[in-house]
Amino acid sequence: MKKVKGYIKRKSMLYVTGVEYGDYTMNHVLGCAHGCRYPCYAFMMKKRFGKVSSYEEWLEPYLVENTLELLDTEIPKLRDKIKSVQLCFTTDPFMYRYDEVGEMSLAAIRKLNKNGIKCTVLTKGILPIELAELSEENEYGITLVSLTEAFRKRMEPHSAKYPERLDALKKLHDRGCKTWISMEPYPTPNLVRQKLEKILDAVSFTDRIIFGRTNYSKDVSSFPEQKDFYNQCANQVIEFCSEHGIAYHIKEGTLTQLDEA
Repeated sequence: MKKVKGYIKRKSMLYVTGVEYGDYTMNHVLGCAHGCRYPCYAFMMKKRFGKVSSYEEWLEPYLVENTLELLDTEIPKLRDKIKSVQLCFTTDPFMYRYDEVGEMSLAAIRKLNKNGIKCTVLTKGILPIELAELSEENEYGITLVSLTEAFRKRMEPHSAKYPERLDALKKLHDRGCKTWISMEPYPTPNLVRQKLEKILDAVSFTDRIIFGRTNYSKDVSSFPEQKDFYNQCANQVIEFCSEHGIAYHIKEGTLTQLDEA
């Protein structure tokens, strides 16, 4: 297991996401050890606003040590406004091999659930089975854009292996938990040759799939057939989900015209 670089304090924790499928969120870690190279929007924003100075610094996470105290203060003020809290948008709540981060995430989810607040989780790490003991309203998700380990090692170098992510998610599903898949940022064929149907088959047990294109990438922008490619993929996701009774959400800008479930 790995240790966080250090500890920081913040003045607030819960805030409105502004994301099309989100409500409130919390980010109780600065940085992310997974080192995604899509590129990572969270890293770009933190660097732009001077929170971190380099990619290497971003890979050494700092834990917000007063996370639970902030929740104790903010939950009573916001409880009636919050529909759900997502962990997380600018970091990973179950950062691979960082037990301390995962323990804080579990404690935060327990506290939110105790106050009647649903939590939505997304990770490129391993979802702990302890989540099955928490609120039945919670939703647990993994990011999965490929099944090719060579691609993961290149683009998500320090994240959990794809089979490990899937196995943990399936165990939660089998315990009756609500599960979902974020298939974003989905890569174009010049980044990795793969069949979308194989990935869809691997996640056919899940309750919801979110699909979205890769943004901010020179490799994708230089791929001339990108628009047609994402239209085809999005329609394939819609057809698959409709056939298997899976809810779906196609991210804005991925498909030009969409009749969403």
